[in-house]
Amino acid sequence: MSLDFSEDDIQRLLDNLDSFSPDEIAEIDKMAGELGTRKQNQAAYDDLIAFCKLMMPEFIVGKHHRILADMLMGIEKGDKDRVCVNIPPRHGKSQLVSIFYPAWFLGRNPDKKVMMVSHTTDLAVDFGRKVRNLIATDAYRSVFPTVKLAQDSKSAGRWNTNVGGEYYACGIGSALAGRGADLLLVDDPHSEQDVINGNFEVFAKAYEWFTFGARTRLMPGGRVAIIQTRWHMDDLTGRVTNDMAKNDRSDQYEVVEFPAILEVQNKKTKRYVEKPLWPEFFDLEALLRTKASMPTFQWNAQYQQNPTSEEASIVKRDWWNLWEQDNPPSSEYLIMSLDAAAETHNRADYTALTTWGVFFNEDTNAYNIILLNSIKKRMEFPELKQLAMEEYAEWEPDAFIVEKKSAGTALYPEMRRMG
Repeated sequence: MSLDFSEDDIQRLLDNLDSFSPDEIAEIDKMAGELGTRKQNQAAYDDLIAFCKLMMPEFIVGKHHRILADMLMGIEKGDKDRVCVNIPPRHGKSQLVSIFYPAWFLGRNPDKKVMMVSHTTDLAVDFGRKVRNLIATDAYRSVFPTVKLAQDSKSAGRWNTNVGGEYYACGIGSALAGRGADLLLVDDPHSEQDVINGNFEVFAKAYEWFTFGARTRLMPGGRVAIIQTRWHMDDLTGRVTNDMAKNDRSDQYEVVEFPAILEVQNKKTKRYVEKPLWPEFFDLEALLRTKASMPTFQWNAQYQQNPTSEEASIVKRDWWNLWEQDNPPSSEYLIMSLDAAAETHNRADYTALTTWGVFFNEDTNAYNIILLNSIKKRMEFPELKQLAMEEYAEWEPDAFIVEKKSAGTALYPEMRRMG
């Protein structure tokens, strides 16, 4: 029997096995198995997560891996050219991004150049060794049968494919003269040791090397993926997103942040509850123990991807409570506050217009402040002016606080003229 049967043909044969001899049944079973293998290999060729599971069946796929894989696949297909993903430690980042993805990318683009960057050359080379070894396996060749390593590819951090593709691994600060990159992958550009030792100069050095070194190595149409755990507001993610906010013509990254503990609204109670990002691997209790075992600023940065110092805040998170009643309390004093942004593009800060009420809380026997209304959006000055006037007329606040910067500078004298 020929193996060139369609899936429907083989299914019809399986539905009528009683019509065949034992030898023919064995051949049909063989054909069905071959078809199943072909479908599995095609799925791995088409989809990065399917490729991961084929190469490493024990890999535990979380929802965040699916989102991350879709972004990386968008990079490979050319639908995206700049992505920046922040993810907590030990959440399967490097296995997916630095091992499986380069192998899958080169399988589909064996003539392209991949540059792999990490905070040290040793770590990047270790990734390169694992990618090289993966490409040499039978499982990989079953998905990408025409892709092989060049015969002289012995170095773990610098090797080529059989059709001229190139993989180059390097650490932050490495010399890059003569190197090119169709895909620039950056996995954790900062070391925890530098942060622990208070060596914050590394953030500026990493940014400068990335901007004036690695970024300039891109081929026409080259794409960039930065995947990292956050450490500080001035780390590489902080720097490139700050560039985006200041200059519309700079590289515009699609930024996704994965906090280790998510705040999810319960559909029934409408209350927010905490849930782990990767419950199949880290349960909530384990993450809360980790949180209790480190300084707040470190937890906020590394695990929540929010590098701020909660302990240094003027207003503590624990001070906030939900008002359980349907109607707000009667306020003795109303305050309206405006923090206006300068830009309206999709990475600029939002303009925030909030209204607060000061009231006497009989339960606590003290004066409290309650948020009565909040508006958060990006808008041009004419819309901002109209909104501010309308909100002022509606609430008639006793005080209106406008930060004198950005659009607030122009709005301030007009509000003064209103009295």
